[in-house]
Amino acid sequence: MAPGSENKVMHACLSMGDTTVMASDGRCEGKPNFQGFSLSLTGETVAEADRVFAALGTGGQVQMPMMKTFYSPRFGMVADRFGVSWMILVQM
Repeated sequence: MAPGSENKVMHACLSMGDTTVMASDGRCEGKPNFQGFSLSLTGETVAEADRVFAALGTGGQVQMPMMKTFYSPRFGMVADRFGVSWMILVQM
């Protein structure tokens, strides 16, 4: 293990409902850059989408508050505390 990597994550598996997301700290070659993409999560209900949005936004930055749109009863965009951008919505 390279010095400074003692607290890095080699493999992680997150379960969100019926969905599994796998992640790692990557190659640990400096500060990660999470630009140019967003991850998307779909909530079953408005309440669930609001809960997920609030959890991801803790320590992060709201990019677009949760609101009703022409394509969803609730949609919002938030960057989490690590700088990863998320789009949260409820399907119509």
